[in-house]
Amino acid sequence: MTDNANRGAIWKNDRKEADNHPDFKGELDVGGRKYWVSAWKRREDASPKAPALSFSIKLKDDQPEQSISQRAQAAMKRPAGASNRDLDDEIPF
Repeated sequence: MTDNANRGAIWKNDRKEADNHPDFKGELDVGGRKYWVSAWKRREDASPKAPALSFSIKLKDDQPEQSISQRAQAAMKRPAGASNRDLDDEIPF
């Protein structure tokens, strides 16, 4: 089984019916959370092998939404036994 943590992929959108529909669609995993990805070519004459793209990312609906403060608190948690000395470094500023 492939580990897709912190990875994503997009494919050509075969269902594009209007100019505002994305040219590409796909999925993304960031830190175990799943997202939908939509991408539009920035120029119609872009190279088909390497187009410049603009992206839109949306959390998939099947996951509970966390507030910004909940995400910040989770990111700031340190492993058990860690102290402020573990964060000290040699940089003088």
